[in-house]
Amino acid sequence: MFPEDLIAWRWWQRRQNPLRLLRSALRPDTPARPWLAVRGTSPRLLVALDATTPTQLASLVRPLELLGENVAAAVLAPSRLNGVLPGEWTWTEVDGAAHYGAARPEVLDEVASVLAVGHYLPVGAQAEQWAHELSAQLFVVQHGLLTPHAPPLPRGAHLFSFTDADAEFAASGRTDVAHTTVGSQLLWAAASGAGTVVSDRPVYLGQLHGAELPRAGKARAAGGFCRETGAEYRPHPAETDLLSRLQHRRWASQGIAFDRSGLPLAELGRPVVSAFSTGVLEAAARGVPAWVHYPRPPVWLSEFWERYGMLPWGGDPTPSPIRPATEPAQAIANHLLETLGARP
Repeated sequence: MFPEDLIAWRWWQRRQNPLRLLRSALRPDTPARPWLAVRGTSPRLLVALDATTPTQLASLVRPLELLGENVAAAVLAPSRLNGVLPGEWTWTEVDGAAHYGAARPEVLDEVASVLAVGHYLPVGAQAEQWAHELSAQLFVVQHGLLTPHAPPLPRGAHLFSFTDADAEFAASGRTDVAHTTVGSQLLWAAASGAGTVVSDRPVYLGQLHGAELPRAGKARAAGGFCRETGAEYRPHPAETDLLSRLQHRRWASQGIAFDRSGLPLAELGRPVVSAFSTGVLEAAARGVPAWVHYPRPPVWLSEFWERYGMLPWGGDPTPSPIRPATEPAQAIANHLLETLGARP
């Protein structure tokens, strides 16, 4: 839907939540000043960390850890992060708001490579601007499963993709982007530990917060599945908005049970079902039965299931994704070392 137009993607995102759009119009957020962490002198690598989510930590911080402390690097983040980055870092607040044209600190003048998950969030957008100013190579790490509603890749980016099929999908016919297939760090880590099934009662992973499918369709799919199979509904951590909370109350009044265990998905030990959650592949990677379920899926969702090898409820479970021989984060680190000329 948005092969190159980031502005159109942002506008589409805003329109998916009218209440949030209204609140932001009435009470605009004050642009925050990002923080810069520096290791060594004259960093050659800048990492743009927009959030400390598991996917961003796996995609950006793990490769940084594997690069080793001898590689001078810098990390741009929304705030000062304690205990997140490997090794010792010096933190300073950047003069200017991220995504609003902050002046580039002189310490970054020798940066030759920038690593990010994209340019659709403030820190990534600022890092992309600096990358172009410095004529630095912008590397983008795929950190989630790709739908047609994904933000476009930055101009001239080099994508570290899960698969060749994902790289082709993300490029959408563009000739200005390149890619290296490395696999998914999150799924690689999931496959490192075998899962144990302690109950046959499935759990439906909620995605009410997502904008890719109509809320009513997601509610019908999840509610219908839980009623028909006796599955428990596991709300996504982002399902805190008013409409999601109302839906939860309605389901509870209908007798649908909720998984409130608080256990990480890796420790749940139960079959997993969802419309298109990454959790389906995480469970499959650990050897836990996992399926997808969404009645009368749109064409893009059927193609999504096929691209990732996700199988629908009622048949064989989703097979474990192919695990690359080299840890994806290590493959990224190796590529960066070669690009920076730091490998013997």
